[in-house]
Amino acid sequence: MSSRIPSLNWLRVFEAAARHESFAQAAGQLNMSAAAVSQQIRALEERLEAPLFERHAHAVTLTDLGRAYLPSVQQALLTLENATGGLFGKVREQPLFVQSVLLFAHGFLTKGYGAFTEAHPDIALNLTTANMGYEFSQGFNDLQIVFGNPQVYGAESDWLIGEELYPVARPEIANEIHAPKDLLEHRLIEVLTHRAGWPNVFEHLDLLPGSARYVYADSTIMALAMASEGVGIALARAPASDKAMDDAGLVPCLNGLRVDGREGYYLTYADRSALRPPARLFREWLLERCAKLDSYRPD
Repeated sequence: MSSRIPSLNWLRVFEAAARHESFAQAAGQLNMSAAAVSQQIRALEERLEAPLFERHAHAVTLTDLGRAYLPSVQQALLTLENATGGLFGKVREQPLFVQSVLLFAHGFLTKGYGAFTEAHPDIALNLTTANMGYEFSQGFNDLQIVFGNPQVYGAESDWLIGEELYPVARPEIANEIHAPKDLLEHRLIEVLTHRAGWPNVFEHLDLLPGSARYVYADSTIMALAMASEGVGIALARAPASDKAMDDAGLVPCLNGLRVDGREGYYLTYADRSALRPPARLFREWLLERCAKLDSYRPD
């Protein structure tokens, strides 16, 4: 069975024509005739066995399929262009592939991304995120930042930071929480993927949670977003969640309450001695930044 993947040239022509919704403007951009653009688009549609444009008397418009296809084509062309430029351009940037659990990337790496890339302009840092364990086994990465048992993800690892839990809510809800038992008057947002959660907070408070009402989220960022909409009370996981909490406009309930988490963040990789030079530089930079944080480390 022959591949349905179309030629790169057809995709370049489609991207230009779709972006402008004009064969004539695409022709000008690509230094082709409008007739040649139309021919390339027709060939692509025949390969895909689907119309990408609706032809009118003096114009073209994208079909629903064409509009849905465009972002993927643009991303693929951009990825190929960046990889080609990085590897074979006059200034050869060294690609570095780092994958991180979402909360750490959002709350920690985004703050330092500019500083690292400015300090190392010859390194092209490609940062991706994951939230579920199985996502970390997909694709190539020089380094991975995980939460929980690092041995599941890599042969070697470095401790980064731990976490402290405390309840947060919209200000008007937080103002109603005067004592631990007041938490039970509101819905509690629990993150299913964490070992430490509301039961640990109740244990710390010596509070029986028999009447607790839960709603569930698959990530702390989602839990904080739900709390921002007044759904209930979420748990911050400092310091990684600090940015998400501030962005959501949430404030602590029961000021001073902090509960140590059971797990932490680790940088993992297969073999320290085999790390490529850009990965070594990133590791040193990240460990130095994390060492400045006064964070809890579980036993």
